[in-house]
Amino acid sequence: VQLQASGGGLQEAGGSLTLSCQPSVTISGIDVLGWYRRAPGKERELVGSIDTSGSTNYADSVKGRFSISRDKSVNMMYLQMSSLKPEDTAVYYCNARIVTLARSTLNYWGQGTLVTVSS
Repeated sequence: VQLQASGGGLQEAGGSLTLSCQPSVTISGIDVLGWYRRAPGKERELVGSIDTSGSTNYADSVKGRFSISRDKSVNMMYLQMSSLKPEDTAVYYCNARIVTLARSTLNYWGQGTLVTVSS
């Protein structure tokens, strides 16, 4: 599975950005799609995720500001970010998690897209 992430860039604090992620396989075949980020000097952390039922989960730091959605018609996942803060500056990674029939978990990662928020 390949994941193509896009949409990063430079934004002022308080602004908005939308990231996109396109898997090479149908979204319906992916158990959980998620966004992670790695800020300079920090470990990678979960931003949020969406499962096959459409249920979403967010890190406390982004709740109320970020929203994950998916569009099966175009096979895309999105991360809508608003009220951006300088501490949101990071490389954002798209992740796909698939649970196989043998109950093992496969994780796939996109190449990352840089989001920079200026103060």
